[in-house]
Amino acid sequence: MVNQQGSPSRDVSPAQARRVTAAVIDAFIALACGLAAGAAAGVKVSDGVVELRPQSPTVWGLALGVAVGVSFANHVLLTLAARASLGKLVTGLRVVRAPDGRRPGLLRLIGRWLFGFYWMVLFVPLHLATDSDVEQQDAVGLRMVRRRRTISS
Repeated sequence: MVNQQGSPSRDVSPAQARRVTAAVIDAFIALACGLAAGAAAGVKVSDGVVELRPQSPTVWGLALGVAVGVSFANHVLLTLAARASLGKLVTGLRVVRAPDGRRPGLLRLIGRWLFGFYWMVLFVPLHLATDSDVEQQDAVGLRMVRRRRTISS
């Protein structure tokens, strides 16, 4: 990416609030889909009476599986196709390769997705327990940037 003066252009780094909003939207989508699938699996209809069985391990297994699957599809497959997950699209962010701003590859996106679970399990509880000001970090050579708006003639 080179601007008119011949020097490399830089995408704008997003504010922390924008990053957190995108993460919350993405987490909500995955959790809502997982809970909906689990609830659907836990419904038993007999003689016109609907019974919800939330204690069934099948319900929670399906809910977890669907939530992880939706998360993977959103963070890896959609980002591979559109450079952004649903939450990032809503907040005006995109994912690019850190060195050159180009489209991320599949393996890096999978690594970034896995790093997100590590971050969520280790650092989020630590941050909440200590009320620290640790900010989410970019990983595996990818970074989040604000999408540039194009001006049409």
